Amino acid sequence: MKQIKLNNFTIGGNNGFTLIAGPCVLEDETAAVEIALYLKELTKKMQIPFVFKASYDKANRTSIESYRGPGLAGGLKMLEKVKKEAGVPVISDVHRFEEIDEAAAVLDIMQVPAFLCRQTDFVVEVAKKAKIINVKKGQFLAPWDVVNIIEKIKSAGMEHILITERGASFGYNNLVFDVRALPIMRQMGYPVIFDATHSVQLPGGAGTASGGQREMVPYLARAAVAAGVDGIFMEVHPDPPQALCDGANSVYLSSLEKLLTELKKIDEIVKTAADFDRGQAGH
Repeated sequence: MKQIKLNNFTIGGNNGFTLIAGPCVLEDETAAVEIALYLKELTKKMQIPFVFKASYDKANRTSIESYRGPGLAGGLKMLEKVKKEAGVPVISDVHRFEEIDEAAAVLDIMQVPAFLCRQTDFVVEVAKKAKIINVKKGQFLAPWDVVNIIEKIKSAGMEHILITERGASFGYNNLVFDVRALPIMRQMGYPVIFDATHSVQLPGGAGTASGGQREMVPYLARAAVAAGVDGIFMEVHPDPPQALCDGANSVYLSSLEKLLTELKKIDEIVKTAADFDRGQAGH
């Protein structure tokens, strides 16, 4: 299993899970910094490695009227502020070739959105510029298809690879999480992250916006950690019903500590097993 160093912690191997969390989209600088500081203190207390996530532009919204974020320049400025004020690494998704160079200068992890995971030239170009690349597995892919994405990334000389599971399309406006995907993808040799909030999304389920089942997040997150996942990706917000994006599947900040406490206990049980990595490799 490839282990990826980031700041003062390591993602992958037999290490405890990393939390990648923050609001779906950047709403304003003050709120972003406040959320990042809250999450930093919480995860520091709980000894959980933390990466702040937020999108500067949600280019794949359901409706043209949907809030997309502050855009590249304004968003990267906010994320730089978060890095400076909170002292945490940051991740955001990149949607266009024109964004890659500027985003690479700020982001510790560059994320390829699920809808773009099969765009060969785009994936390769991000891999050339990123410090670490995180690819969201498309809702339309089987877990074993991910090996092709990894080979594309490696063709650019990149070995700092994360793969994120975010559910698979299951009929109209619905996703389902197949827990088998996690060990299958983990056997490919790179850390696997579970997106606990997008996996409960109901894409386009609200007509001009996506719906979601926030109440299901703890169940899926616990299952993912029990399967030995390397990280949990989670959208969080102080007041999800008022969030400008993905509020229906975002987790309340106030309920996060309880959930993380449960996940940490499960993770410690699973990863203290002496044969954990051997079992993941299928031996």
